[in-house]
Amino acid sequence: MGGKTDLTLRNYATADRDQVVALWDRCGLLVWYNDPDKDIARWIENPSSEILLGVLGDEIVATICVGNDGHRGRLNYLASAPEHRGKGFASAMVSAAEDWLRDRNVPKVELLIRENNLGVKNFYRRVGYHQNNCHIMQRWLIDGMPTPANDAPRTDGKLENTITYLEMTERPLQQIPKLTGDRTVALLGCKQPPLSFYRFLYNSVGEPWFWWERRTMDDESLQSIIHDPRVEIYVLYVEGAPAGYAELDRRIDKEVELAYFGLLPEFIGQGLGPYLLASAIDIAWSYNPERVHLHTNTLDHPKALPVYQRCGFVPYKQEQIIIDDPRLTGAFPA
Repeated sequence: MGGKTDLTLRNYATADRDQVVALWDRCGLLVWYNDPDKDIARWIENPSSEILLGVLGDEIVATICVGNDGHRGRLNYLASAPEHRGKGFASAMVSAAEDWLRDRNVPKVELLIRENNLGVKNFYRRVGYHQNNCHIMQRWLIDGMPTPANDAPRTDGKLENTITYLEMTERPLQQIPKLTGDRTVALLGCKQPPLSFYRFLYNSVGEPWFWWERRTMDDESLQSIIHDPRVEIYVLYVEGAPAGYAELDRRIDKEVELAYFGLLPEFIGQGLGPYLLASAIDIAWSYNPERVHLHTNTLDHPKALPVYQRCGFVPYKQEQIIIDDPRLTGAFPA
């Protein structure tokens, strides 16, 4: 395939394993209960399925797994390298998978998307997919798998969410990781940011992960927080463009909360997250607090909790809550 994407399509080969799994990991597609090697084996050993790759030179930059049961096609593991987002690679992979199914006279294609995965749902809508309101039922046939109860979409306009609270009480020993490449990267403090700029950061970083609280906050209330001298906002810039931010809240004596942290979707998977997180932790400890703390939840990036734990944060409390679905309350655009 040529044209505007400059992408070459080919089938998976055994030698592609490391690149493919690394790409899936960078795109947040790996979860603890799905072994990528077993999944790869299932797809390539089944004569009714295939793994398609999108390649630039020698680099695998996109994948999709496609299969069928003779009547329905299925798509899995759609991945597009974060540094190449916006080039049409994901759309090209979906089109290639649909062509693969058409060649086998499969009349329709379906896929499963978690109810809280807003970004993926919006992508598929843009390329012509629509929601079919069927009820999905499942049962694990392997011992030790997680209960599917929280995966099932609710019908009452609510979302279930598990919040994990973490803290560290000693300054970590690890250093801020060095960034590779020749891009100009800068982390700058943003004192009393304009509300419009802050909302841009909050909305852009948080939309895939259902950050909704400050979307619904009025300007006066929000400004009272972000213009408080004990609240510090650090913006990460890459080649002059805002790529993410971290917000430190020191309004409680002897504590620093990492209130918000994240990257714009276009910059995920480029090694910037560890740099921004480590920098924020280092700044937080420069105030010599008794503890630095944060919380994450099951609507966040699936790698958020293990990343925080690897940095030295320790869980100390967990709670389950039910919230109004922000897509139904008007907090998110329809």
